[in-house]
Amino acid sequence: MACGFRRCIASQLSRVLDLPPENLIKSISAIPVSKKEEIADFQLSVDSLLENRNEHSRSDNQVQAKRLAEKLKCDTVVSEIITGPGTINFKINREVLTKAVLQQVVEDGSKYGLKSELFSGLPQRKIIVEFSSPNVAKKFHVGHLRSTIIGNFIANLKEALGHQVTRINYLGDWGMQFGLLGTGFQLFGYEEKLQSNPLQHLFEVYVQVNKEAADDKNIAKLAREFFQRLELGDMQALSLWQRFRDLSIKEYSQIYKRLGIYFDEYSGESFYHKKSQEVLKLLDSKGLLQKTIKGTAVVDLSGNGDPSSICTVMRSDGTSLYATRDLAAAIDRMDRYNFDTMIYVADKGQQKHFQQLFQMLKIMGYDWAERCQHVPFGVVQGMKTRRGDVTFLEDVLNEIRLKMLQNMASIKTTKELENPQETAERVGLAALIIQDFRGLLLSDYQFSWDRVFQSRGDTGVFLQYTHARLHSLEETFGCGYLNDFNTACLQEPQSVSVLQHLLRPDFIFSKLSVMS
Repeated sequence: MACGFRRCIASQLSRVLDLPPENLIKSISAIPVSKKEEIADFQLSVDSLLENRNEHSRSDNQVQAKRLAEKLKCDTVVSEIITGPGTINFKINREVLTKAVLQQVVEDGSKYGLKSELFSGLPQRKIIVEFSSPNVAKKFHVGHLRSTIIGNFIANLKEALGHQVTRINYLGDWGMQFGLLGTGFQLFGYEEKLQSNPLQHLFEVYVQVNKEAADDKNIAKLAREFFQRLELGDMQALSLWQRFRDLSIKEYSQIYKRLGIYFDEYSGESFYHKKSQEVLKLLDSKGLLQKTIKGTAVVDLSGNGDPSSICTVMRSDGTSLYATRDLAAAIDRMDRYNFDTMIYVADKGQQKHFQQLFQMLKIMGYDWAERCQHVPFGVVQGMKTRRGDVTFLEDVLNEIRLKMLQNMASIKTTKELENPQETAERVGLAALIIQDFRGLLLSDYQFSWDRVFQSRGDTGVFLQYTHARLHSLEETFGCGYLNDFNTACLQEPQSVSVLQHLLRPDFIFSKLSVMS
């Protein structure tokens, strides 16, 4: 939709500048919609047209913008041309805008915005998105919620643009914590509790064994030995670990079902503890592996001993580490999927880990390391149940559903529903997700129950309410009236603002696609 208007603007510019229109289209961008005032729709940066940009000052750009604007004329599509700081802004004729946008919405339906020529030459890629990645044998903590919903959003976006997407849940199912948990269950575990409430019991065992290990060096020693047995393939240790893993995935699957999220592959660190030994041999053969006095193995990514660039890849007892297993996983995925892009969705605290991971892949000779990227995000602070309990996602989802049911029951206009529990669940999830998406991606934010339940403003509850109202109108009147409408009735600022937002989905998709 927006591309049609851009072509009209580019066509006029091409006649003045004597340049092909296709060379100008990408220089014309949509202007973000403002809540405060009605603005122009498209903008041309004069700087993007100048060959030697560094030689031109801002005042030169301003002069160039004014000179160029004077040569342009308004027409049936462009109603106003205004210059800004080194830019030329174009306002689309409001009646033309209204008619064109609504007709395109009716024609394209759910594909609106995706049929843009911005995507017509887009090559179809094989993309892996790794997200969520909770720790096995622990209840699904709310700390993993952001990775889950952001990763799902990116995967949905890539699929909508026609890419072949593989969604991977890379579980934290290996490492020293399982030495502690295995030892803890042997000392403090109860079979009947494991049967009735598995992850809650394992969480209690893990808390207890950590507390005991802090005071008793023998327990810490037993935990190290248990993990060594796991790495060596001891059947008894592996059997207990496998049971913990299966119980965890079963419970996680129920959470993902509630969130409307699925995965193509449940992977995990455990898949790569053997292959990590091959990685260590490869690092050693390339002269990259160094042994320390303590017996650990490290890789010096700086080449000059900079402590901040040292990455430990093996413990002194020969067992693998998170970084080593991640290297093995990346290499394996390239072998199996031959991906064009692999996206890791993890909080910003993991930035150094991924920087080192990609750098190690590169010095190992894997040029495709440049296809790997980390999408970092800020963390949620203060997300607890109203009772102040340790926050597991299931408890948060249950509390939101209950509160929504209470709110629905207290509102007189609420219709009688066939399944009020399901409706409350969906509205509650929208409330939770929209609150998360409101802030900047990299910013930490303070969770607020009051904001989640707000029924007005930019909230999930109001979004669902508005959708229900619009759907009700559509059921009552149908969509036929959109073929015959009076554009003069949609010229007030609120209507124009909505139309401007509808004008921009292809730009939003393209920018989000580049960002991720």
